[in-house]
Amino acid sequence: MPDADIQRDQPRTFLFLQGPHGPWFRTLGAGLESSGARVWRVSFNHGDEAFWPAETLLPFYDPIEKWDDRFHEIVREKSVTDIVLYGDTRPIHAQAVSNARALGLTIHVFEEGYLRPHWVTYERGGSNGHSRLMNMTIEDMREALVHSDMDLPDAPAHWGDMKQHVFWGAAYHWHVWAGKKYRNFRPHRHLTVRDEFRLYMQRLIRMPAHHIERRLATRRIMQGGFPYHLVLLQLEHDSSFQMHSPFSTMSEFLDVVCSAFAEGAPQHHHLVFKAHPLEDGRTPVAEDVIRLAKHYNIRNRVHFVRGGKLAALMNDARSAVTVNSTAGQQVLWRGLPLAALGQAVYGKPELIANQELHEFFAQPQRPDGRAYRDYRHYLLETSQIPGGFYSKQGRHALLRQVVDMMLAPEDPYDALPAGLSAPRQPLRVVR
Repeated sequence: MPDADIQRDQPRTFLFLQGPHGPWFRTLGAGLESSGARVWRVSFNHGDEAFWPAETLLPFYDPIEKWDDRFHEIVREKSVTDIVLYGDTRPIHAQAVSNARALGLTIHVFEEGYLRPHWVTYERGGSNGHSRLMNMTIEDMREALVHSDMDLPDAPAHWGDMKQHVFWGAAYHWHVWAGKKYRNFRPHRHLTVRDEFRLYMQRLIRMPAHHIERRLATRRIMQGGFPYHLVLLQLEHDSSFQMHSPFSTMSEFLDVVCSAFAEGAPQHHHLVFKAHPLEDGRTPVAEDVIRLAKHYNIRNRVHFVRGGKLAALMNDARSAVTVNSTAGQQVLWRGLPLAALGQAVYGKPELIANQELHEFFAQPQRPDGRAYRDYRHYLLETSQIPGGFYSKQGRHALLRQVVDMMLAPEDPYDALPAGLSAPRQPLRVVR
């Protein structure tokens, strides 16, 4: 059904909150303005302010306790019809989403692509564990796809915009740390802004050394001649891990995996832990892996690989385990068995192994390949948009499609069965 609050004959006013690091929200705001809509942005720190024009900026200097009142004031004063945000679980956004829903505003949520790294996610109302996908069945998606005639595109072979991601992250945190006006700002993560900036800079500096270390570790595994199971690690501070999983620390997850592997896996099988590409050392993941491997007496069968591409390791893996990483989509695309221990948008019975983890390591269940192809096709027809937040070409690719999707009265998931899906451009490599 179309959003009831959207009136085609009245101008739309979009209120932007916090976005991805870098200029994507500024680019999107300009695109919406060119359509005749009005745009405003609330800045909660100097990093937000640095990437938005001053004339439509609404600084929020007060303590977070006053955010609810200020949000209602802005909505009333600016006649806001829509809010736009990146991720829906940080406290600032969770409060705004709750208030916006009560006021009947349209809620536009951006996230990293469920089919990353070559797509981004655009949904209304919520993402990840709050996505409408969580309550959809594969059969629901198949019924909607009756209205589709789109060919299913392959992902390009070129990796996404990780270097730009790290660069904009460092630039953002430098602005936050250097700015002194937002004294009441508190990050939604536990580290101080100074520590965040330091970690981003260290990651930039260490990229060449980590690249060499990763290549050597991958070569040892590929030339080892042993069967192995892949563990797809996430960032401990990531909202999907914290808000949509049974674990509060990465160490808890690692313990569960190592224990189950020691109990169930054949003695000649190995276990490969693949770190998240943005892992920066704030959590001692490598140290915990070694400690737990020794504890469960599997040290000579356990490997740790830093960041980088997944394809080489995934192609020869027997199975994969994750909490709810979007990399699970790559596992399913290859038809490999997948165990997901948290809430995931792909957590459908046709796709995820329904086994205790020690049983999974002994003899993992394979996913239904036809069901995954339909699931993937559905996402590409609805919420997945080719492009990226961090590179210039990626942002331009997004802008060509997403403005029309945001202005449409239909939610992307409602547009397809109504025969109103946004036209898809041919997928291009995003450099």
